[in-house]
Amino acid sequence: MTILRRLLRSEQAASAAEFALVLPLLLLLLFAIIDAGRFMWEFNEAEKATQAGVRYAVVTDPVLGGTSSSTGLYNYSFSLSGGITQGTAVPTTSFDTATCTSGACTCLPGGGFCSGTAYNATAFTNLVTRMSKMYPQIKASNVQIQYKNVGLGFAGDPDGPDVSPLVTVSLTGLQFHPLTCLVFACSITMPDFRAGLTLEDATGTESN
Repeated sequence: MTILRRLLRSEQAASAAEFALVLPLLLLLLFAIIDAGRFMWEFNEAEKATQAGVRYAVVTDPVLGGTSSSTGLYNYSFSLSGGITQGTAVPTTSFDTATCTSGACTCLPGGGFCSGTAYNATAFTNLVTRMSKMYPQIKASNVQIQYKNVGLGFAGDPDGPDVSPLVTVSLTGLQFHPLTCLVFACSITMPDFRAGLTLEDATGTESN
């Protein structure tokens, strides 16, 4: 009976028991701090990759037809083929918006330029490759490029594309995997990233 009372009153190893109770909370706090830093790092990488991607897109071969196609954005004449008076801006009724993903371009409105424009898969792959150098997690399915007619350029331009669209590159569906998810098997969907620039020469192979 005396031994039992001594055991009940003993405080030996109390600090070890308290540490064992607090340790999981300390580890979660540590992982949370690390994950916050990793998230900001990957967020910055994705943002810079988007900016580099749109810079690449406006100075290299367009995904919308490329420079080798007579019906592509670079070579199509809205004056000769589209019936637009030479020297005037191309109206949105002739070309408004084209959105290109990993498999095709959707161009509006139908007919005319949009009906004959091809999809340049090589140009899209080159764009994704350029972006993935900055953020390796980027896949073709995460990338979208949009060409929007904002009234720049003129029909019959002999030195380049008749339309100088606003080019917007978007990153969607990226996943962030926190360290705590190694235990709980979860992930966080990152926000979408977008960057836009006006089309430049669209004939180069590299960007600065």
